[in-house]
Amino acid sequence: MQRSVITFSKNIFLPLTHVCANKCGYCCFRTEITNECVMSPSAITNTIKRGASIGVTEALFTFGERPGKVKGFSGILKENTGYNDILDYCYDMCIRSIECGILPHTNAGILTYEEMERLKEVNASMGLMLETTADIKAHEKSPGKKPAVRIEMLENAGKLRIPFTTGILLGIGETMNDREDSLRVIRDIHKRYGHIQEVIIQNFTPKPGTPMEGNEVISFHEMSDMIRLGREILPDDIAVQIPPNLADARKLIHFGVNDLGGVSPLTIDYVNPEHPWPEIEELKSVVGNDFGLKERLCIYPQYIKKGWYSPTLKDLIIKLQEKILE
Repeated sequence: MQRSVITFSKNIFLPLTHVCANKCGYCCFRTEITNECVMSPSAITNTIKRGASIGVTEALFTFGERPGKVKGFSGILKENTGYNDILDYCYDMCIRSIECGILPHTNAGILTYEEMERLKEVNASMGLMLETTADIKAHEKSPGKKPAVRIEMLENAGKLRIPFTTGILLGIGETMNDREDSLRVIRDIHKRYGHIQEVIIQNFTPKPGTPMEGNEVISFHEMSDMIRLGREILPDDIAVQIPPNLADARKLIHFGVNDLGGVSPLTIDYVNPEHPWPEIEELKSVVGNDFGLKERLCIYPQYIKKGWYSPTLKDLIIKLQEKILE
């Protein structure tokens, strides 16, 4: 009997800036303006080259949402990078990643249709966590976390045929009914456009110094129930993913998980810095004897087959796909 396969992507995490226009109650990623609040081009290039030398295939570009709206940021960006706009900077750093042989995947928060259309030229895939369809206290100071705004971006990504990652965040003030509604919204958008390749079911972890540092975390049983529910609600062509540095993947994969997301052999998880990634070799132990472990690209095979990528990326996608299939 053939074993089920659990997939993962080997990546590097490149936080262009931690400055963010949102102020979520659970976030430790966001920082105030400083002279060092932007990752320099040289630091990005160095990380990309080091990643390429050890076989990394995905460069995860992320940054706080709409940092240009935060007073003083644009000046710091210009001084440290020569760019006036963070999206221009991201675009060119994606090109640098492609030139070094690594596929870019950008998660930049809310983007317009036109901004995503442009970034599609240099990204194999993109992402945005839906988090929840509920209006919750944790998001009251975060205009970019309004459910309707995030749903619109998911739909625009579908219209643009961008292979897309989204997900829900559990334990931030939502109810069980809210969680079900979030999964159904994702399912219905995918049925219309067919572009959602994976849904992350992520457990909230309290961060010291944040308004929600004392909040309780969800139980193992809640997490396992949500994985089962996700697998029940979502179509089979969407992977159900959990982060192996936040959840007990060794036990939870048995409830319907088939992907462990991006795992970095080089960089930390800057969103959850207190939770180190498992070593790549350790993932084999995590999945155990009941499952096979298989590396994938940040663009899933079905979208490669459909040709859902720009001409800029074609040769690199084919090259890397052949490499991981060796």
